[in-house]
Amino acid sequence: MPTPLVRLASLDLIRGFVAVGRRMSITLAAEDLCLTQSALSRQVHALEDLLGIALFKRGYRSISFTPEGERLFRIADTAVQQLQDVFETLNQPQGRLPVTITASIGVTGLWLLPRLNRFQQRHPELDLRVAAIDKNLDLRAEGIDLGIRYCTAATAPPGAVRLFEEAVVPVAHPSLGLTRLDDNALLRQKVLLEFEGPRRPLLRWADQLAAMGLDDAHPSGMLRFNQYDQVIQAALAGQGIALGRIALIEPLLADGRLIALADGTAGRTTAYGYWLYQADEKPRQDVLDVVEWIRSEAREVEAVVERMLSAQAAR
Repeated sequence: MPTPLVRLASLDLIRGFVAVGRRMSITLAAEDLCLTQSALSRQVHALEDLLGIALFKRGYRSISFTPEGERLFRIADTAVQQLQDVFETLNQPQGRLPVTITASIGVTGLWLLPRLNRFQQRHPELDLRVAAIDKNLDLRAEGIDLGIRYCTAATAPPGAVRLFEEAVVPVAHPSLGLTRLDDNALLRQKVLLEFEGPRRPLLRWADQLAAMGLDDAHPSGMLRFNQYDQVIQAALAGQGIALGRIALIEPLLADGRLIALADGTAGRTTAYGYWLYQADEKPRQDVLDVVEWIRSEAREVEAVVERMLSAQAAR
């Protein structure tokens, strides 16, 4: 059961702790907060007394986190950063609000960011703010205009629009010298890269190998990552073979940084897809402009996915 609000530490104590954690220096953090060094040190000690644990290890002219302190800092720093962002937005002149869009870390890094140059060329007058977070957020409560969510049609937010479905193909860096993935002997020499998230259609190597009739395959090794963009970064570094979500890695395939491997039983699923949803039923015009831009980008991606799946089937 969550700690009652009345028992939470005050924001002053949390802010002081985060400031010290960001700087790893009482002196520098005190300057950031316009406090004396002794006042900030008392705040940190007060928080430790409240929790009954040490948050920092104190050394000669140095401090470092205890395991408990590091755990608290990861959460507290994110919360304080979100408050800073909200305060910045609220303090801006109301005539020039940015359009805020949230998406998972993987979708943000692989799909949104590579396209922002085109957005700026198309709408140089608009300010866009991107919030990369893996949690599904209540847009209205968080003050966010738009979100992209990976989910089923049944769990998509009301009014959400499907951007594209999931489609997956095995991919590798050209330096590995691979063109096909249909040989057990070859697999024994290669490392497979896997996204260690919730089980989803097409995204686990066990399912992929079973579909290829290679249930008994024993790869050289398996590297697992808890963020999908890390899987792709490892593939780009030539560290192994990944299951590439075509819609997200299409630019990497187009410029040859990754190669789609034949006989990987590339496929798609209608069970899951990427959905665009918005906080307001009738948003302001700049939000509508961003919606139209995202949907136009998604239409282009869908066409690329169709061509690639057809090409894979013919190989």
